[in-house]
Amino acid sequence: MNRIEQVETEIQRMSLEELAQFREWFAEFDNEKWDRQIEADVIVGKFDALAAQALRDHERGLSTKL
Repeated sequence: MNRIEQVETEIQRMSLEELAQFREWFAEFDNEKWDRQIEADVIVGKFDALAAQALRDHERGLSTKL
């Protein structure tokens, strides 16, 4: 049994209360991982071209006020 299967088995054994706690923990964990990835991508300039295109589009009147 691999690690994923072990985790799946443990999750299936959880009570409703434990499952709720796990969901809350995992959502926070996942959000933090996502935030760190976005920060790393920003540092290396991964979004620079997209930001520049968005600014050009805005200057040309192609944006919509929210």
